[in-house]
Amino acid sequence: MLAMLGWPEIGLILVVVLILFGAKKLPELAKGLGQGIKEFKKASSDMQNELHRSAAEEQYAAPPKPAAAPQPAPTAPAVAQSSQPAPAPKA
Repeated sequence: MLAMLGWPEIGLILVVVLILFGAKKLPELAKGLGQGIKEFKKASSDMQNELHRSAAEEQYAAPPKPAAAPQPAPTAPAVAQSSQPAPAPKA
């Protein structure tokens, strides 16, 4: 939008602002505008620094521990078979 403004349009806007606010009020407006821009730049710089800092912390943080593998459920003890023959029945 502002790229479409030429020098004549900008000059006309400045003249209208000068007429509306007066010569005494114009420096105060410019000072307030400058302070607003300065605060905006500072806030955006702080936000960028915070993002870079948190990204660096994540990069160097210890990797998460892998989840433990599930253990198989314990089975019932098997009946032990001995290598000895079973006793003969009595008659």
